[in-house]
Amino acid sequence: MWSCRSCALSKPLSLGRRRSSSADAATVTFVSSAEQRAAGVIDGLCWLSCWGFVELPGKPSSETIGSGSFVLWWSEFIVRASKSSGTSDEFSNGNGSLKVSEDRVVVLVIGGGGREHALCYALQRSPSCDAVFCAPGNAGIAQSGNATCISELDISESQAVISFCHKWGVGLVVVGPEAPLVAGLANDLFKAGIPTFGPSSEAAALEGSKDFMKKLCDKYGIPTAKYQTFTDPSSAKEYVKQQGAPIVVKADGLAAGKGVVVAMTVEEAFEAIDSMLVSGAFGSAGSRVIIEEFLEGEEASFFALVDGETALPLESAQDHKRVGDGDTGPNTGGMGAYSPAPVLTKELQSVVMESIIYPTVRGMATEGCKFVGVLYAGLMIEKRTGLPKLIEYNVRFGDPECQVLMMRLESDLAQVLLAACRGELDNVSLNWSPGSAMVVVMASQGYPGPYKKGTVIKNLEEAEVVAPMVKIFHAGTALDSDGNFIATGGRVLGVTAKGEDLAEARSRAYDAVGVIDWPEGFFRQDIGWRALPQIQSSR
Repeated sequence: MWSCRSCALSKPLSLGRRRSSSADAATVTFVSSAEQRAAGVIDGLCWLSCWGFVELPGKPSSETIGSGSFVLWWSEFIVRASKSSGTSDEFSNGNGSLKVSEDRVVVLVIGGGGREHALCYALQRSPSCDAVFCAPGNAGIAQSGNATCISELDISESQAVISFCHKWGVGLVVVGPEAPLVAGLANDLFKAGIPTFGPSSEAAALEGSKDFMKKLCDKYGIPTAKYQTFTDPSSAKEYVKQQGAPIVVKADGLAAGKGVVVAMTVEEAFEAIDSMLVSGAFGSAGSRVIIEEFLEGEEASFFALVDGETALPLESAQDHKRVGDGDTGPNTGGMGAYSPAPVLTKELQSVVMESIIYPTVRGMATEGCKFVGVLYAGLMIEKRTGLPKLIEYNVRFGDPECQVLMMRLESDLAQVLLAACRGELDNVSLNWSPGSAMVVVMASQGYPGPYKKGTVIKNLEEAEVVAPMVKIFHAGTALDSDGNFIATGGRVLGVTAKGEDLAEARSRAYDAVGVIDWPEGFFRQDIGWRALPQIQSSR
């Protein structure tokens, strides 16, 4: 157990050996005298706390002492120290804070799901990122070592987040979920002078209110499905009678991905209206509903980074919303995804940028709420016209699309997101790995309805090494008293893999899923079916 003598950290720091060739390992150079080495006492610097000395009991092997550096994985904290008999001016400016060049950054990721795990994974691989915190994070993120999880930080309290950032020298905050954005966390961080990747609460209304988004589309000529907004159930039902089925009923506000009902009959639409407007199934989020025409075609997800004026498209991805094979059953937060999505050709991507993304960015600026963050456009490529229409906007990375995008991203994510915060995306280009990536979501039996929590999941380590380029992102896990991973959510794991093509990525992902021992979990067996002819022919 390693602990800091100067700042008296509340819990001991546990360390484990990591290969020196690992890109995500931290190099620790010891500050100690020959006498101390001989006595088996080694001192390092407590980088994340006070720059005081950390006592490292026990004597390292002779080769590590001889090399002058010791490569470690620190699951709780990362240590960096100066190779000298004392701290140098490079590390201290006299008041205990670190002088860091502008291209180095400590990042705080807000959230605790699979999307946030993927962001931590990509940020940790960024050459300019010195450390990654995640609040609250989850057990899987902490165990993977992709970030230091701060479970006790209350992300609903802006002042607590600001204080944490000041204490630990955080130079970039990345807000994962939509709820803190809609609540105004980015506003408060911006006022405190902390660079934050995520829109203001005013701009987050693009996701927080579907009515707001639809009205923006009307005003700025952005193609979308025709609709009407209602607060009275009788009026809503009368409109449904006029339009007929199939038809789509949406809760206006945030409903954790469950506030959309694709009603194949008028009766189903009536049930959805009553659930939202009469029974209050989604609380205030469902106190207003949008009733929208049913669009026939292929869904796709389109992402663009936005700095208020400039938009930079990411690679394409395609989600699978329905819970069951063959796109059956109720909508979910997403049961799997792959990237790139063949349906979004380069020509179509240009159409999306010109007809949907750019008008949105300009429209938001004109409305006085510039958008800074990631725009996630849920699209329908209409069967009738072959052209894209906007189904919905999300103001954060999609989940599970983020997992496949972060697996493929080769650029320094920390610097890219900082450029967005600074309004400098016009100077940025992105590099992506060739080939494809796929994620298969494993969920608790019963999801998206009621499900049991606390079921044990085994063989996760074995699953990650069953094939090359496999990564398991944790969305809803914890550790029980015996150290076993247990499920705590509906969507629990995102089993992700890269391959030279989609078929190879799919094979690797499903091979890994097959190793995981979780009888109480389930997954779709047809992720990628639209893009792979051999799957289509078996349907």
